[in-house]
Amino acid sequence: MSQLKIPVVPEDHSQGDAAAPCTLVEYGDYQCPYCGQAYSVVKRLQKHFGKRLRFVFRNFPLNQAHQYAEVAAETAEFAAAHGKFWEMHDLLYENQDRLDIDLLAELAEKLQLSVKDLQAALQAGTYRSRVRADFSGGVRSGVNGTPSFFINGQRHDEAPGYQELVDAIGRALTAAGG
Repeated sequence: MSQLKIPVVPEDHSQGDAAAPCTLVEYGDYQCPYCGQAYSVVKRLQKHFGKRLRFVFRNFPLNQAHQYAEVAAETAEFAAAHGKFWEMHDLLYENQDRLDIDLLAELAEKLQLSVKDLQAALQAGTYRSRVRADFSGGVRSGVNGTPSFFINGQRHDEAPGYQELVDAIGRALTAAGG
């Protein structure tokens, strides 16, 4: 079983209490249909476990398979720089079926972010290093597809379905005394 090689840090995109007894890290691709399915699973897990679960998202765009994966991740990072990472993250997954450059501009506008600034940032590659750092950390941790989940630092190698993750998080909580 692989371990998370890059520890969770305050700069990571996370939801939930940093002191939660269980941390779920996802390496995801905004254009991956399996990540799209996992998006709703994670939302259910967050409701189910409440304050006992912290969720961390890291970018793992599979550029060879998904034309807009990296630019979508850079768009999410652009939104993060304006305090709207999670809003953009959710909108990207909720509109995944029509992901393209036009959608990115539409979502930026919806979040009241400057489309002109987004386009300039994408052109300049302003957030590319952040996305690629996430990707490299995933590779170092043994990630070779998306979504890939780590529960308290251990890679979850079972199916990423709701019940499988509930059971695995439950075991981690028991082991952590939470």
